[in-house]
Amino acid sequence: MIDYRKTPNVPVWTLATGDVQVPAVIGDGPMTTERLAELRGVLAALADQPIATLEAHPLPDKLDRSKGIPLDAASPLAQHLSQLLTQSAKASATAAKATASGEILCRMVVPAKVAAEFGQGLVRWMEPKGSTGEFYGTLVHAATGQIAAKATLVPVSGAAAAGTVGGAGATAGAAAAGGAVLTVAAPLVLMAVAVGVSAHADRKRQQAIAHITDLLEQLQADKLDDEHSALNGCRPAVDKATAILLDQGKLGVSLGLDSAVHTIDTALSKADIRLARWRSALGKLPAGEPVEIGTLADSFPGVDDQGGTFRTHLELASLAIALKRRVNVLQAVERAQSEPDNLFENFARALKDDELRLEALESGIASVLVRLSTLELARPNSKRPVFTTGEVDRLLRASYQIRRLGDGVALNGRPTDVAIEIARDRDGSVVVFPALPVEA
Repeated sequence: MIDYRKTPNVPVWTLATGDVQVPAVIGDGPMTTERLAELRGVLAALADQPIATLEAHPLPDKLDRSKGIPLDAASPLAQHLSQLLTQSAKASATAAKATASGEILCRMVVPAKVAAEFGQGLVRWMEPKGSTGEFYGTLVHAATGQIAAKATLVPVSGAAAAGTVGGAGATAGAAAAGGAVLTVAAPLVLMAVAVGVSAHADRKRQQAIAHITDLLEQLQADKLDDEHSALNGCRPAVDKATAILLDQGKLGVSLGLDSAVHTIDTALSKADIRLARWRSALGKLPAGEPVEIGTLADSFPGVDDQGGTFRTHLELASLAIALKRRVNVLQAVERAQSEPDNLFENFARALKDDELRLEALESGIASVLVRLSTLELARPNSKRPVFTTGEVDRLLRASYQIRRLGDGVALNGRPTDVAIEIARDRDGSVVVFPALPVEA
């Protein structure tokens, strides 16, 4: 996403979500991106409170903002970010120069240890290896995809003036911890994670909607179309609730979020039932023996085609999971903001509690897809000694389609560092892009 034509001096903040005790491992001198990644891991291991890092890069000339969630300058996230930048500019020449124009692209990285605390499956690498457009932790030209010059990262130590720590209205503060000075900015970290994860989940929702639409055009299945319509009908309520809550408003019954949650939970229940049936069908297959495509298609209709009921069921489950994750983030933010003195802990706990069920469902579906992709297909039972051309074509096509079911499936993947990019304009408004895993 980021387009670099030169090597800038990029300020980097170490953000704590509470008073912490860690050794002075960051230092004051410039460092490389690799060195910063190592230090993040050290800080995450040593600190008893979540610690993230925030970099301020030049804003690219061309930036596709349609993939992110826009927030105006009065939103809590935009205000906390502006406050941090303003205070830092007073104490650091590097920060002042980098943020003077008001247009910057911030990159917050939350360590894997912290990401695991609010749900391993929340942000997981699921894209094909050849995918482009993601931010991998190495600076690249947006147009060419080629690796560009790496930034020189300059730590901003103790840049935040004295302030209070805690709730949504808190200012950034400086905490001395074992010789190191960390910027205490729990609300900034919480809101960045919340909006980034919500954008990530909405991106998954958009992908699922597109796939379902294509599949239903082929199937013309009324019941599946009704399921799709019901789930897609939840989007306005979820979008409104997201906008209100992230602008620090109060959620009300009139938004229709309760009925939307009921619809989403119903869809998840159907996905659980279908998963149980798929597992049962796989369990009845003879171990280590080839399976006829006809036998497989009885339990997994359309498994051998790009379309089909089975694949539509998969996408409906994906859509329900994506919507539920957005709702989970809303509920976690609401809970955290209701107890400002216990901000990040409530947020992480609320997300993790609901995430466990979604992880189990996703993991179960992934296991089914991996098992299907490894099945050996048998030739059809026939009295004829040779295949017909049609039988050969179907067997080859089915083998190819079934093998592809395992592509891009993340099964029990380890947590990774999570990167959240925030584009800030001169007027203080921001656009938060989908949270993405940082490639190790």
